[in-house]
Amino acid sequence: MPPPHATFFLPTAQGFLLRLTVVPGAQRTQVVGLYGDRLKVRLAAPPEKGAANRELIDFLARSLHLPKSSFQLTLGASSRSKVVVVNDLSPDLRHRLCLLVPASKESV
Repeated sequence: MPPPHATFFLPTAQGFLLRLTVVPGAQRTQVVGLYGDRLKVRLAAPPEKGAANRELIDFLARSLHLPKSSFQLTLGASSRSKVVVVNDLSPDLRHRLCLLVPASKESV
């Protein structure tokens, strides 16, 4: 059985699939913790004209130390529930994904 923090991502042939729940309009962009089998992220961007989606990709790129071109929003462009594909085969990417979940906030 995978550790609880590993439930929000699934390995693919090209990298990982991330299941996310986002809350736009927050004061600052941050990971809140796990929300069921999804990673919950607050975004400091309004849910208008794709601003929150851009902020999400920017945040993931900064947090995982990858170029923005490695990310693709594949599901949920106008929803709080999103699926993002990470196209990267770095051997330590799984570890970096696990580090996104704050230790004290594994389940929200």
